[in-house]
Formats: sequence, structure tokens, C-alpha cells
Amino acid sequence: MSGGPVLDEHIAIRFSRIALGHIRREYPNKPDHVLDGPADARTPSELHPVFYGSYDWHSCVHSYWMLAYLLRRFPAIETAGDIRALFDAQLVPEKIAAECAYLAAPSARGFKRPYGWGWLLKLAAELAGLPERRWSDTLRPLAGIFADRYRDFLPLATYPVRVGTHFNTAFSLRMAADYAETADDDALLNLLRDTALRWYGADAACPAWGEPSGDDFLSPALIEAECMRRLLPADDFPAWFEAFLPGLSRTHPPALFEPARVSDRSDGKIAHLDGLNLSRAWCWRALASALPAGDDRIAAMLKAADRHLAASLPHVAGDYMGEHWLASFATLALDAR
Repeated sequence: MSGGPVLDEHIAIRFSRIALGHIRREYPNKPDHVLDGPADARTPSELHPVFYGSYDWHSCVHSYWMLAYLLRRFPAIETAGDIRALFDAQLVPEKIAAECAYLAAPSARGFKRPYGWGWLLKLAAELAGLPERRWSDTLRPLAGIFADRYRDFLPLATYPVRVGTHFNTAFSLRMAADYAETADDDALLNLLRDTALRWYGADAACPAWGEPSGDDFLSPALIEAECMRRLLPADDFPAWFEAFLPGLSRTHPPALFEPARVSDRSDGKIAHLDGLNLSRAWCWRALASALPAGDDRIAAMLKAADRHLAASLPHVAGDYMGEHWLASFATLALDAR
């Protein structure tokens, strides 16, 4: 196993303080909002009374996910009271109803598809694991809307999207799978699995030649592999993985093993590359955990994870362009086993 950093209580306190510092910070804000008329020119908190902070809606959602996750993992941390108070103030029926109402507009049909969809369902799955059932119960109508959107959209989605940003479809399927399993929604889980097989099942000899692009925060190659690890039956994944990345024991493709260099962390797009390093570390660790003990690929994969963490873990805070979201990705990486 890797000797690199793992999630502990000290890190959990630090990350939760970062999120608590911005999850209700309304400005600066980058809305993803269609104006159907003058009445739609409203402030972020009027549009989204729960998820208005953290610079944008999806970052706010996965900041809530991280806080829920840290609260479940470390229920007695010193920030636990602040997290519970936040959830009690924000995850209430009238505010969730307003988030649901926003989605009813025809122009909101594609709102945050697919990245925000996956994160919202990931949050719902995490809240379901907490002893305070009221938060999960309150979020359920909003989660149900997004689950239905997967059911409506995936049969229409002829092709996957393989970019390294918010539009990546493999990431969304992977996150939604946790919700489908937690909710005992076998029909949705089967739809996610069937879609992954339709989109990615025949992929082989991935060259990763376009990685990284200048504003990636996901590796198209590694997140596809992580999606398939999560959704394929355990007995079927090894053969698919070997065909997809056949050169891993030779550290090939080399681009996947080299952390991205971040030249300007005040530039929001360039700062995405810190997220790429963190999400690659998450994928490398998760994928290595699926291989049998003694597999000659594991050491190189875990070494790559540690190098990517070392490159970007020190930079989860410092400039708001990264600070409003990077700790969530670091949490995924640090606890990926």
C-alpha cells in the first residue's frame, strides 16, 4: 500500500473549516442561469436558497457533500457542531422546495448536466449514512428530480462526453452509482451500468494522448476506468481494465503518471489542474484497490497517486479560485481505498 497521506481528524478539521468559510459566501458568484424574462434577474441566494455559495452551484453542492462525509467519518470533530448547525439552517423543506421549483422551468432542463447531477446524488447518498435522518429526508425530493433526469436523459445520450471538465459523462455515472446503490434503486443502477457498457465497454488501448488539457480537472482516461470499476461486476472489471490500459506495468501512457504543472493559481481555469492532480490520485488509489495483491501494476499506480497528491495537496487553500472546491477532491483522494 501507499505510504502517502490519508484522511485523518486533523485534515478533516482543516478541510471542514475551509468549506464552512465559503459555503454561504455569496460573492463572487458564477451563476449558470437562463434569463427567460426580467423577473429572472435575481441574486444567487434568491435563485438557490441552499446552494448559493462557494462561487457556483455545483461547488456548493460538493462542499455540502464533503462536510457530510467528514461528519460521518469523524462525528466528534470540533467543527461538528458548526456542520450540524449549517445543515439544520439550510437543509429545510422550504429551501429545498425552492431548489426544486427552480428546476421546473423548461430552460432549466439541462441545468448542471451532468456534473452537478452526479454531485447532488452523491450528497444524497452521503446524507443517508448520517444518524440525523432529517437532512436526508428533506433532500429526497431534489434527489428524486435528478434521478429522474438521469432516467430521461441517458437513453437519449447516444455518445459519451470524454473531456476533462464538467461535461465528462463517466464522472457523472460514477457518482450517481453511489446514490442508486444507497437508495436501493436497482433500475437506476442497471441503467447507469448499461450506459457505461454502451459508451465505454469496447474501449481499448487508451493512449491518453490529449492529457492534460489546459483546464482539465479530470483525467478522461482514469475517470473512465474508475467509472467502469464502480459499475462493472467485480469479476468483469480486470479484463476490461487490462485491455483499456495495457501498458500500466511499464508506466504507459506516461502522461498519466506525470502531475500537471500549475502556473497561476489565481486563474480559475489554470487552477483546475490542481483538481486534476487530486482526482488522478483518487482514481489511481481506487483502481489499485481493485487489483489482486501482488499485481505488478499496483506499486507504480500508488506511486503516481502519491506524486499527484504531493503536487497539489498543499494548494487546496490560498486563492479562492481553488479554495472554493479543491478540498472536496482532496477528500476523495485521501480516503480512496
